Amino acid sequence: MADTQQVDAKAERTVARLARRISAFSKAHGGAEGQVAYIGERGARIVLVGEDGGWGDVVAPSYAIAEQAVAKAGITRHEAFDGEFAAKVTTGPYEWKRMAGIQLGG
Repeated sequence: MADTQQVDAKAERTVARLARRISAFSKAHGGAEGQVAYIGERGARIVLVGEDGGWGDVVAPSYAIAEQAVAKAGITRHEAFDGEFAAKVTTGPYEWKRMAGIQLGG
C-alpha cells in the first residue's frame, strides 16, 4: 500500500510541475490552447499554441498525467491538431528554413 501512495505522490508532483510549465507558457503568450498526443513508451506530448501564435511542447511520462496537467493548468484542450487549431500557429523564418532543410536532406 505504501508503494501505491508513493507513486501517486510522484505523479501528483509531476502533474503540478507540468501544469506550472503550461501556465508559464500561457502567461508568456497571452493565453494558450493545447492538444495531447500519445507518443508510445515515452509518454504523451502536450502541444501548446499561444494566442500570439507562438508554440511549444512538453512531454509527460503518461497520457493520463498529460491530461491531468492540462486540466490543472486550465487551458482549452483540443482532441486533434486539426486545420483550425494548426492555423493559429505562427511560423517564422527559422521554421521555414528548417522545413526546407529537411526537404533538401539537411
